[in-house]
Amino acid sequence: MRILGIETSCDDTAAAVVDDTGLVLSSVISSQDSFHKKYDGIVPEIASRRHMATIIASVDEALLQAGMRIRDVDGIAVTYGPGLIGSLLVGVETAKGLAYASGKPLIPVNHLEGHVMASFLRDTAGEPQPLTGEDFPVLALIVSGGHTELVYTDRWLHYRVLGATRDDAAGETLDKFAKYLGLGYPGGPVIQRIGATGDASYHQFPRVMPGRAGYEFSFSGLKTAGINYAKSLPAGELQKHLADIVASFESAVIGELVEKSLKAARDLAPRTLAVVGGVAANMRLRESFARRASVRVYFPSMKYCTDNAAMIAYAGIRRAMVDIRAGMDLDACSSLGIEESSLGE
Repeated sequence: MRILGIETSCDDTAAAVVDDTGLVLSSVISSQDSFHKKYDGIVPEIASRRHMATIIASVDEALLQAGMRIRDVDGIAVTYGPGLIGSLLVGVETAKGLAYASGKPLIPVNHLEGHVMASFLRDTAGEPQPLTGEDFPVLALIVSGGHTELVYTDRWLHYRVLGATRDDAAGETLDKFAKYLGLGYPGGPVIQRIGATGDASYHQFPRVMPGRAGYEFSFSGLKTAGINYAKSLPAGELQKHLADIVASFESAVIGELVEKSLKAARDLAPRTLAVVGGVAANMRLRESFARRASVRVYFPSMKYCTDNAAMIAYAGIRRAMVDIRAGMDLDACSSLGIEESSLGE
């Protein structure tokens, strides 16, 4: 089975072809960073217009790289939520048109489920070795610009949310702190680069919900504390210790993610802890898990941490295996939760 995946949930236009072993036959991503950079954040109207301009070329290129035509694929998987509604609609309507014209099944995929499925992708590079069905149950920390949640899955297509952020997501928090400091967009990578040379113990930012039961996150207070601390410093002092302040803030965000994840791992004893999403590419996060975790921690390849269509295609394959498909009335859902995509008991 070979599935064409389409992903347009936010600002990257992506298309890919993946087979039923998880092998990525092609993966095309058209970044919009240069269009949003001057606004220090994503402008939804610009994002949807750029998707419209590049989606067909991205699909054509993915098929070309895979050495296939649309008639050769066994289905078309598309992200229908969550995400920016205008962006989602471009992908959904494109997939519906392709499915109708080709007579191929249309497979609806949850973007968050796609991130979990990124752990099962493999390519010719061979590293890292992907997860398999033998690695269930999996505790997944989904951590990206717009999402932070802990999800437990004991088998294919079954998901239970243990906890999520009550306000800002971890990636969003890093982006907003970077924006306030004038470091540019996207903020996560630049904070990692600057913070790598700083002293993470320079300033102790407050912990959020310390000692509370459960696995929920909250980052808005930490974001405010970071901005207020930066405001309180003279300009010269801020610039002199910028790397230390950035490292301290990044460390506080990472500490919350790691602590809650390891608490859930101790309580539920999964076979694997998978860390997925764009923030999973953060080196401080990876190093912190490596130092502290007693459970096996898995990170997908860097190129499959950020939004991509290969993860959507493989999620589509798992759904096609149990004959899940959508009709031409499929609509985008900006607030779709991963449990809404679970098969239940």
